[in-house]
Order: sequence, then structure tokens, then C-alpha cells
Amino acid sequence: MSASTNTSTTTRRSMRRRMTVGQAIVEFLGHQFTVDGDVRERTVPGILGIFGHGNVAGLGQALKQYNVLQPDLLPYHQARNEQAMVHQAVGFARVHRRRATLAAAASVGPGAANMLTGAALATANRLPALLLPSDTFATRVADPVLQQLEHPHDIGLQVTDAFRPLSRFFDRVQRPEQLYSIALAAMRVLTDPAETGAVTIALPEDVQAEAIDVPEEFLADREWHLRRPVPERWALDAAVSAIRAAKRPFLIAGGGVIYSGAENVLRALVEATGIPVGTSQAGGGALNWDHPQYLGGVGATGTTAANRLAAEADLVIGVGTRYSDFTTGSRSAFQNPDVTFVNVNVASFDAYKHGSQLPVIADARETLAALLPALDRYRVDGEYAERIAREKAEWDAVADVALAAPAPDSAPVLPAQSQIIGAVQSATAPQDVVVQAAGSLPGDLHKLWRVRDPLGYHVEYAFSTMGYEIAGGIGVKRGLEALGSSEHGDDRDVIVMVGDGSYLMLHSELATAVAEGIKIIVVLIQNEGYASIGNLSESVGSQRFGTRYRYLDHEQRNFESGGLLDAVDLAANARSYGVDVVEVQPGADAVGRLHDAVVAAKASQASTLIHIHSDPYAPAPDGEGWWDVPVAQVSELESTRQAYDDYLEQRTKQRPLLG
Repeated sequence: MSASTNTSTTTRRSMRRRMTVGQAIVEFLGHQFTVDGDVRERTVPGILGIFGHGNVAGLGQALKQYNVLQPDLLPYHQARNEQAMVHQAVGFARVHRRRATLAAAASVGPGAANMLTGAALATANRLPALLLPSDTFATRVADPVLQQLEHPHDIGLQVTDAFRPLSRFFDRVQRPEQLYSIALAAMRVLTDPAETGAVTIALPEDVQAEAIDVPEEFLADREWHLRRPVPERWALDAAVSAIRAAKRPFLIAGGGVIYSGAENVLRALVEATGIPVGTSQAGGGALNWDHPQYLGGVGATGTTAANRLAAEADLVIGVGTRYSDFTTGSRSAFQNPDVTFVNVNVASFDAYKHGSQLPVIADARETLAALLPALDRYRVDGEYAERIAREKAEWDAVADVALAAPAPDSAPVLPAQSQIIGAVQSATAPQDVVVQAAGSLPGDLHKLWRVRDPLGYHVEYAFSTMGYEIAGGIGVKRGLEALGSSEHGDDRDVIVMVGDGSYLMLHSELATAVAEGIKIIVVLIQNEGYASIGNLSESVGSQRFGTRYRYLDHEQRNFESGGLLDAVDLAANARSYGVDVVEVQPGADAVGRLHDAVVAAKASQASTLIHIHSDPYAPAPDGEGWWDVPVAQVSELESTRQAYDDYLEQRTKQRPLLG
């Protein structure tokens, strides 16, 4: 290193600026960049916040100051609910393939506690979100303060400590000098594909407002390169040998395929080899629905095509999947006694699941690219290829019927949810994004939604959080607008599908959409209760207890026999926020009118909510998957006793896989 360089470096490091901890955080975040190959973008391009006495003088003052001096450094977005702030960050992060996310700032006590569900969701989904909850005084000069917890056995234990098991990174800035190491460590985890999730920095309210001399180096532009580890030679060779020896290989594409941008090389690999593909919920979009090798979702909410091939597979190639119980059908999906697992994952924790002796701890895109030439001249045999085509054709025919609008002369007053999905699908463009999270919709969408774009399917199903949909959809739209023409984000509509149960959990972010002019289309399906749990309750012999939205029957002390809760008007609720509302009244032509409403909403520049009633008892086609939900072993109810007998029969299909 030359003397001049040494002098320049020394001078830069010796320069310091007097600022508060809150101001230092804002300026630091505004200068962080993620680099993924040729793509370079702001790691945290914006911050959501709700202010209280815990952060109004710290981060709140800092954001006001930079809004005056440098409004583009870290733009502030207003929110209505702290949990929803994190949901927005997660939605944003997925469409950016984990290259970028949003920060979320909350006040002391209840404000911080409201973010806990969002933190768990981000971590479960392996998606980055930066959480900045405020904390009580580090000095304890005023003790206890408003909204402070008190535990005689541990005076220092506060609400923010609840983030520890929910976060992939947690630390508390108890002294201003700690900010440097904490902020850098937080960014490392936020941008590490193998470790990312909720990243939480707890900020005591007095420390946020304290002054410190900050080195210019801390405030300078800094790049964080996403790691794309290539497969080790021994692991790649072992995987190639296992694939070449397989007669009935089956590939499960998880979210890692999307996050690493591996969809093109996946398509090339399966076209060259003929290997069939099923997807987890997070892997939706890895292949388009009409690709010859794509058999649809796999597992508890999967298709018959994917589940039948998975059951017989002698080799399962998991790429970027964490193998949740829905993906594995609670370990009933893989019935071949000699099945072997090749698990490709950037995280060793997931690569070793199911006792795999063939883990490939590497990036999905890099591994698939390496497998492609290594499997030259390998192809599944003709009989297996014919089976793949036959199962796909049979399921597609089943789905065609389920998605089709009913004939006018036989149309029910209330359409099935599958028909609603069909109407929405037919009105959307290939690049549009459907957003969902909880209830019966994830299962129906996993089977029936015909994905036509890698970013077109966004179903949060790791934590399956009721209330995610609207906030997550706004985050998706923010993310798409930030992508602009690079991913055609400016040409995509976001279609949020949500049931009445989930809508009632968290709908306040509609006000955020209106305030910022963020356009989303919400299809609100009213089925008078919790349709998914109602069906599950029935399957375990509990007869949909507590799942219907009805008036309380005071004599019976339940909600089973009372009338429908017709006093609650969800369409009027949505209208009160200022969004355009279309009410599709029940009737034989409801599905057609829904289609027309979605088309009109797409043509509009404003957010639109479309309200439609559905039949909660009309099932989607059975995909032959199973999910393990224990049934009471003894009961006075005949329905429960019968359900337990059925449960024991289903459990015989479970395999005690290792890991």
C-alpha cells in the first residue's frame, strides 16, 4: 500500500461527526448496498415506523431531520399497525429475492410487542426484515417508565427480549459505542442467504437520543455481496451418481430456487433430463404451470400428479426447500422404502434433513448449473416419461373443471372457492402477483393457481399468518415499484386474496394504501367464518365447533345455531378506508361478475376491494395429500371416535425418516 493511500485512509478514519445514535442509524442504513452478481441495490431502501415516547425523540427526530436535509436517504413510510410493518418488509423482500428489505421501527412496550408475530413470520420464511423496536431507559434513571415490564427475578428483562427466539439476530444497543459492531453484525445476517430472517436491534429510548462522535467510515457506502457458494466436488459427484442411478427421480423446488434466481437453469435441467418437478408453497413460480415437467404443488396441499410421483420416487432431489410438514405430507409423501434424498440448500441445517447422506450445501442456481453438464445424456426412461405426462394431463383436466365458471342453468347461488380462483385467474395477466397466507385459500391455490411468472405466486405458508395478506400485498407492490423495469415491476398488478376471518385480523393497512396511492386489488371472500379450520375441525371429529361467524345462542352457549352475523358489513368497512369497493351479490352469474370486476380493477389506478360470498362447504379437488393433526384418543362423541380410527389408518403411511 502506498504512503498516499495510507495517509488518505488515516485521514478518513480520523474524521468524525457529532450526531445522535438515531441519526447515525438512519445515515448508516442509507449507505448499505447489496450486490448479487451484476445487480446492486439499496439493502434497506425505506423505513416504516409508528412513534411513541420510546422513539419519537430518537429515530423519529432523525427521520424528520433527514427528511428535511436528504429526503431520499431513507424514505419514511407511515403504517397503522406494527405487525403489518414487518409483513410489508417481508413482502418487499420476497419480490427482491432477498436482496433488499425494509426497516420497521416501533415504540416501547405494546408497539414493540406488536411486531413479535411479524418477526416470527420473517424468520420462519427465511426472509430478511430489519426490526428496530424501542426499549426502556438503559440508565434506568426513570424506573419503571410507562409500558415497562417488571420482573423481580430479572429487572433487565423487557418486551424486546421476547424477540430473541424469534430473530436470526438480536442485540441491544445499551451504550452508543456499541452501535458500530451491532449494526455491522446485523447487516451481515440480513444479507446472508443461509442465516437471514428477522434481524432485531433493540434501542433504549435514552440511547437513541444520545450524542456520539461517529467515524465517517461507518457512514460511508458499504457493499454486502450475497454469497452464492458453489457445490463441493465430492458432493456434486455424489449427487450426480445418485441421479444417474435413479429410475424414478422427483425434484422438489422450494423458495431457494426463486431467491437465487435459478428458475431458468432449473427449466433447462428438467428439459434435458425429463425429471418431474413439484413445488412447495415458497417454490411456486419455479416453473410455469404448463411446463411438461411441472406437476404442481407437492404434499398435504399438493396435486395428485405430484403426490403420486413423490410416493413412488426412489430419489428425491430437494432444491432450496426446508421440507415443512405440508411439503412432506407429515412424512407420508415418500412411500418408497428405498428412497434417497439429495438435498441442495445454502443452509446446512436444511441440507441434512431427512437424514440425507447426500447434502449439497451450496446455492441453488450454482448447483443446478453444475448438474446440467454433469448429467449430460442422462434422461428418465420412456415408461416414466409417459407416466409423468399422463398424471399431469389427468390433474390438469380435474383442475379445468374445478376452475371453470358454472353453467348458468346449474350455477349455485354461492360459488365454490375454486370457481372464484378460476375467475380471478382468468382476469389477470401472466406477470400479476397473487398474495395469500392463511385459511383454506393456500391449499386451493397450491393445487389450482396456474403460475405463469417466477414472481407471480406469493403465498406466505411458513408461518401462515392470518392478517398477512393486505399488508404483505402492499409490501409486494412497494417492492415491485422499486424494481421498476428491471423485473417489469411497473407492469404488475398485485392481487390479494383473503377470507373474511383473515381480513378481520388485520385490514387497517388499507389506509396506508390509500394514503400513499399504492394500488392493490383485494378479493375478499366472505364464507361466514373460518372455512379452513372448520373443515379441519370436521376431519378430527369436532364438527366445526367455534368456526362459524354467527350470533351467540345464549341457551346453548355456543355459536352453532344462531343466525348469520349479518350486522357486520365488511364491504362497508373497506369503503370507509377510501378504497373503491365492488360488491358481487350472490346469484347464478356471480363468477362472471367477479371476473368483470377484476378486469375493471386492473384498469383502474386506485386500490379496489371486491367482496364476494362463497360456499364454505364446496371442496376443492382432492390431491391425495395428508397432514398430521392428532385426534383425541378417547371421546364421548361418535364423530371423534370415527375420526380417530381414520387417523390411525393414515398414520400407517408415515415413515420414520431420520433428521
